[in-house]
Amino acid sequence: MTTGDIVFYRLNAKVLERAEDIPEASKQVVYYSLAIGHHIGVFDCFKPVLRCSAVLYDEILSAFPDGGEARRKLAGLLRFGEITVDRSHTALLRPAIAEAKTQTSAEVADWLGEFDGSLAAIEQEPVIYLMGRRTS
Repeated sequence: MTTGDIVFYRLNAKVLERAEDIPEASKQVVYYSLAIGHHIGVFDCFKPVLRCSAVLYDEILSAFPDGGEARRKLAGLLRFGEITVDRSHTALLRPAIAEAKTQTSAEVADWLGEFDGSLAAIEQEPVIYLMGRRTS
Protein backbone atom coordinates (compact mmCIF):
# COMPACT_ATOMS: atom_id res chain seq x y z
CA MET A 1 0.00 0.00 0.00
CA THR A 2 1.26 3.45 -0.94
CA THR A 3 1.29 6.34 1.52
CA GLY A 4 1.21 10.10 1.04
CA ASP A 5 -0.49 11.99 -1.73
CA ILE A 6 -0.14 11.93 -5.48
CA VAL A 7 0.02 15.27 -7.29
CA PHE A 8 0.07 15.90 -11.02
CA TYR A 9 1.42 19.26 -12.13
CA ARG A 10 1.02 20.82 -15.56
CA LEU A 11 3.75 22.88 -17.19
CA ASN A 12 2.40 26.42 -17.34
CA ALA A 13 5.50 28.52 -18.09
CA LYS A 14 9.18 28.37 -18.91
CA VAL A 15 11.47 30.90 -17.29
CA LEU A 16 14.92 31.68 -18.60
CA GLU A 17 17.32 31.97 -15.71
CA ARG A 18 18.84 35.43 -15.55
CA ALA A 19 18.17 36.43 -19.14
CA GLU A 20 20.05 39.66 -18.51
CA ASP A 21 23.25 37.66 -17.92
CA ILE A 22 23.23 36.10 -21.38
CA PRO A 23 25.63 37.93 -23.69
CA GLU A 24 23.91 39.37 -26.76
CA ALA A 25 26.02 37.16 -29.05
CA SER A 26 24.77 34.02 -27.23
CA LYS A 27 21.06 34.83 -27.08
CA GLN A 28 20.31 33.30 -30.46
CA VAL A 29 21.95 30.02 -29.38
CA VAL A 30 19.81 29.93 -26.23
CA TYR A 31 16.61 30.73 -28.12
CA TYR A 32 17.44 28.13 -30.76
CA SER A 33 18.07 25.57 -28.00
CA LEU A 34 14.66 26.35 -26.56
CA ALA A 35 13.04 25.99 -29.96
CA ILE A 36 14.47 22.51 -30.53
CA GLY A 37 13.62 21.35 -27.03
CA HIS A 38 16.88 21.72 -25.13
CA HIS A 39 16.59 23.53 -21.83
CA ILE A 40 19.80 25.49 -21.37
CA GLY A 41 19.30 27.68 -18.30
CA VAL A 42 15.52 27.21 -18.37
CA PHE A 43 13.24 26.44 -15.46
CA ASP A 44 9.92 24.76 -16.08
CA CYS A 45 7.16 26.20 -13.90
CA PHE A 46 4.38 23.87 -12.87
CA LYS A 47 0.84 24.34 -11.59
CA PRO A 48 -0.88 21.55 -9.61
CA VAL A 49 -3.88 20.26 -11.57
CA LEU A 50 -4.73 16.90 -9.97
CA ARG A 51 -4.31 15.57 -6.46
CA CYS A 52 -5.44 12.38 -4.79
CA SER A 53 -4.59 10.18 -1.86
CA ALA A 54 -2.26 7.27 -2.37
CA VAL A 55 -5.18 4.96 -1.56
CA LEU A 56 -7.23 6.46 -4.40
CA TYR A 57 -4.23 6.25 -6.75
CA ASP A 58 -3.97 2.52 -5.99
CA GLU A 59 -7.66 2.24 -6.92
CA ILE A 60 -7.01 4.24 -10.12
CA LEU A 61 -4.22 1.85 -11.10
CA SER A 62 -6.51 -1.10 -10.41
CA ALA A 63 -8.94 0.24 -13.01
CA PHE A 64 -6.38 -0.62 -15.72
CA PRO A 65 -5.72 -4.22 -16.82
CA ASP A 66 -2.80 -6.04 -15.18
CA GLY A 67 0.22 -6.06 -17.46
CA GLY A 68 -1.14 -3.26 -19.66
CA GLU A 69 1.16 -0.49 -20.84
CA ALA A 70 -1.08 2.30 -19.51
CA ARG A 71 -1.03 0.78 -16.03
CA ARG A 72 2.74 0.25 -16.25
CA LYS A 73 3.26 3.90 -17.21
CA LEU A 74 1.15 5.27 -14.35
CA ALA A 75 2.58 2.75 -11.85
CA GLY A 76 6.02 4.16 -12.61
CA LEU A 77 5.11 7.02 -10.28
CA LEU A 78 5.03 4.59 -7.36
CA ARG A 79 8.23 2.89 -8.44
CA PHE A 80 10.32 5.99 -9.18
CA GLY A 81 8.54 8.68 -7.13
CA GLU A 82 7.62 10.70 -10.21
CA ILE A 83 6.70 10.38 -13.86
CA THR A 84 6.44 12.65 -16.86
CA VAL A 85 3.47 12.42 -19.17
CA ASP A 86 3.89 14.14 -22.53
CA ARG A 87 2.57 14.02 -26.08
CA SER A 88 4.21 10.65 -26.67
CA HIS A 89 1.97 9.08 -24.00
CA THR A 90 -1.47 10.41 -24.95
CA ALA A 91 -2.23 7.77 -27.60
CA LEU A 92 -1.44 5.07 -25.03
CA LEU A 93 -3.30 6.57 -22.08
CA ARG A 94 -6.44 8.15 -23.53
CA PRO A 95 -8.05 4.94 -24.90
CA ALA A 96 -7.14 3.05 -21.71
CA ILE A 97 -8.71 5.82 -19.61
CA ALA A 98 -11.90 5.76 -21.68
CA GLU A 99 -12.23 2.03 -21.06
CA ALA A 100 -11.25 2.17 -17.38
CA LYS A 101 -13.78 4.94 -16.63
CA THR A 102 -16.65 2.62 -17.55
CA GLN A 103 -15.53 -0.12 -15.15
CA THR A 104 -14.80 1.68 -11.90
CA SER A 105 -16.22 3.83 -9.11
CA ALA A 106 -17.55 7.33 -9.73
CA GLU A 107 -14.65 8.84 -7.77
CA VAL A 108 -12.03 7.09 -9.91
CA ALA A 109 -13.97 7.86 -13.10
CA ASP A 110 -14.07 11.57 -12.14
CA TRP A 111 -10.32 11.65 -11.50
CA LEU A 112 -9.64 9.85 -14.77
CA GLY A 113 -11.90 12.33 -16.56
CA GLU A 114 -9.85 15.23 -15.22
CA PHE A 115 -6.63 13.45 -16.15
CA ASP A 116 -7.97 12.84 -19.65
CA GLY A 117 -8.77 16.55 -19.93
CA SER A 118 -5.12 17.34 -19.24
CA LEU A 119 -4.07 14.80 -21.87
CA ALA A 120 -6.42 16.48 -24.37
CA ALA A 121 -4.72 19.81 -23.59
CA ILE A 122 -1.34 18.20 -24.32
CA GLU A 123 -2.63 17.02 -27.70
CA GLN A 124 -3.69 20.59 -28.49
CA GLU A 125 -0.42 22.14 -27.30
CA PRO A 126 2.45 19.61 -27.40
CA VAL A 127 4.84 21.74 -25.32
CA ILE A 128 2.59 21.14 -22.30
CA TYR A 129 3.36 18.11 -20.20
CA LEU A 130 2.47 16.70 -16.81
CA MET A 131 4.74 15.79 -13.94
CA GLY A 132 3.31 13.33 -11.44
CA ARG A 133 4.93 13.13 -8.03
CA ARG A 134 4.43 11.19 -4.84
CA THR A 135 4.55 13.37 -1.74
CA SER A 136 5.36 12.13 1.72
